[in-house]
Amino acid sequence: MADEEIRRITVGLIAMQVLELRVTNDAYDELRKALEGGEPGWHTVKTQDSEVFIDLSKVSYVSLASQK
Repeated sequence: MADEEIRRITVGLIAMQVLELRVTNDAYDELRKALEGGEPGWHTVKTQDSEVFIDLSKVSYVSLASQK
């Protein structure tokens, strides 16, 4: 992940909880594919500092911050 561009995303969960994560474009794309696939369950998101396990059935939105 050292050489890849890091992006900031916000993952909104039901009950108004929010996760602010710094991820690569690949990690963001993998999360989107998992959500668009409609399969319930857990997904691992590799962040700049760690791994985060997200229950896909609890995600209400994902926001990608602009580069500017």
